Amino acid sequence: MFTQLTPTLPVTVEGKGKGYAIGVIDYGQEHALIWVTAIDETGEIWCAPNPKVRLQSNWTMGRPSQGPAIKPN
Repeated sequence: MFTQLTPTLPVTVEGKGKGYAIGVIDYGQEHALIWVTAIDETGEIWCAPNPKVRLQSNWTMGRPSQGPAIKPN
């Protein structure tokens, strides 16, 4: 299932940089979510697995900057 995100979410994709999530692909319970992201620096569109995606920090919302994504076991 594809879900378009409106509004988009500011995210950081490990290994790609900061950008905006514009959609989410959900293949079901046996798979990680796939975030469709537009990378700020390059303008590229990447589909990133959930463990590689983090929300950007937001002082107003009380969300501190996060460390690198943790590898799933």
